[in-house]
Amino acid sequence: MKRSFLIGLGAVALLASGPVSTQLPAIANLLPQTAIAQNPQAKRQVQLNLTAAKKVVQQAEGGKQQVSWQPLQGKVTVNPGDVIRYTVTGQNNGDRAVKNLVVTQPIPKQTVYVLNSVNTVNNTATVTYSIDNGKTFVAKPTVKVKLTDGKVVTQPAPAEAYTHVRWKFVQAINPKAAAAAAYQVRVR
Repeated sequence: MKRSFLIGLGAVALLASGPVSTQLPAIANLLPQTAIAQNPQAKRQVQLNLTAAKKVVQQAEGGKQQVSWQPLQGKVTVNPGDVIRYTVTGQNNGDRAVKNLVVTQPIPKQTVYVLNSVNTVNNTATVTYSIDNGKTFVAKPTVKVKLTDGKVVTQPAPAEAYTHVRWKFVQAINPKAAAAAAYQVRVR
């Protein structure tokens, strides 16, 4: 039985320790329900924008695969196995540089994080992950697994365990400049 999901681009809740304005395109069901931007500096304005695109793979001449990203706008249908790339862009609309910008994105419930798919655009960031619904974040999540012989070992957490991705931008975001970060998920 092939399942499909209807997603629409919709509002995403944003939390910040300073003023944050939002203009978010519509993305719903598979869209993370919250995007969190934290800025310990008061009276800074960072506008967050969340977009989504679906991975499209086509056979090109010579049998090579060609990958493109189809923007998801309005209500769209995605199927199990589809890969979606979410991109969060933070635009500094203030008149001073914003330091220590932190953006946290949840992995949508009906999806699985694609390991090693996080990146930033024109910025450097420290990336950490949560496997406990955003309570703690580490660079390389691990889990304890009991083997058939009864021995307990620590192993890298499976992709299905990831619940959140967090970027801490190491460079200040200058006035009128932007920071962007992306990650991919696979629809269950």
